[in-house]
Amino acid sequence: MKILDINSRVFDKSLDQLLKNRRDKIKLSSVSVSKIIKDVKKNGDKALIKYEKKFNKSSKITHNFSQIRKSIAKLDSKIKKAIDVAYNRIYKFHSLQKFKNISYRDKLNNKLEYKYIPIESVAIYVPGSTASYPSSVLMNTIPAIIAGVKRIVMINPCYKGKPNPAVLYAAKKCGIKEIYSIGGPSAIAAVTYGTKKIKKVDKIVGPGNVFVAAAKKEVFGDVGIENMTAGPSEITVVCDKFSNPEWIASDLIGQAEHDPMAQCILISKDKSLIFKVKIEIFKQLKVLPRYLIAKKSILNNSILMHINSDKKIIEVVNKIAPEHLELNINNYKKVVKNIYNAGSICLGKYAVMAMTDYNAGSNHVLPTNGSAKYSSGISVNEFYKRISYIKLSKKGIESLGPSAITLANYEGLAGHAYSVKKRIRSK
Repeated sequence: MKILDINSRVFDKSLDQLLKNRRDKIKLSSVSVSKIIKDVKKNGDKALIKYEKKFNKSSKITHNFSQIRKSIAKLDSKIKKAIDVAYNRIYKFHSLQKFKNISYRDKLNNKLEYKYIPIESVAIYVPGSTASYPSSVLMNTIPAIIAGVKRIVMINPCYKGKPNPAVLYAAKKCGIKEIYSIGGPSAIAAVTYGTKKIKKVDKIVGPGNVFVAAAKKEVFGDVGIENMTAGPSEITVVCDKFSNPEWIASDLIGQAEHDPMAQCILISKDKSLIFKVKIEIFKQLKVLPRYLIAKKSILNNSILMHINSDKKIIEVVNKIAPEHLELNINNYKKVVKNIYNAGSICLGKYAVMAMTDYNAGSNHVLPTNGSAKYSSGISVNEFYKRISYIKLSKKGIESLGPSAITLANYEGLAGHAYSVKKRIRSK
């Protein structure tokens, strides 16, 4: 675990270097995706099955509905109820995000409109294989449903061809009818370019590991992706002398268990609390089922920072631009008003990141690796296109046309000017 102290003369330089090293690690981890994408693009299902066998020990691409029903039937009713609760809360909050179309008519009887049109087809990437994330099904699909997307496809890798019943139940709850048991860069390529078994989509959303994130960047342009980097996971926790070190340690571990590349950062004015949290982290790690994954994340990517002023804490948080930010401090109202870069912000000691991952109602697909500086998490807006509609009256073009002609001629675009002149001169 890296420890940085604000009193060090090289604090800023060290922090910059650590953040750069993380970005470089992610880039290096993703160099092999191009070959896989090209293979699937050229060889379709044959290549797709090859990679599923290699990475997920599976030769299946699809599930029959009988298998899906049997799998769901075995699912514990408590899990179903928990998914139902999460579905309702996520749906409620995201339904409030719907945009209104704009219509404007000026004094010349020109009419301008701006309409939100749902994307026709979307692929939802749900991480899987040795883990299962029914929550990711809900977080990605519900905003698409609210936006009015007609075709929603789920891609979810299954280890040894065994689908996860909770993931399938969440998919059923959302009304998803196309489910493919594929994952990684090959899955991204399949829904981008299409195969005999899989029809291509217009956009891909959803979190994944470094290879999935890299693949999405690689195919962007041939298909739409979110306006952010979604994964690997990260959290920054700001705490004070009143914070509970056991709670803080569990918050950090909760993020670390996602992925060896996950990043956990702790910031506090209180040195003694930092060391208490450090001790508690290694104590709690010992009993964690995903111990090896979390340990790698903690040892390689964790940063503990002692910073003695709110001003500097705010500056550092905005520089990190974390996916998840917890302000576990008494004066969070004072601090939060100056924080502009974060995927989501949890306020106070009870607003824990884990709740936002499941049923608080907000979305957990959030910008990572500094992309919170320019992008946002998944919302209903992610699944719309925006189209402008323009209707000009005869009076309108005659009034506005001369200035448009002036600008067109200035830019050396005589054809533009001529197309306007023709309409002005016509009687």
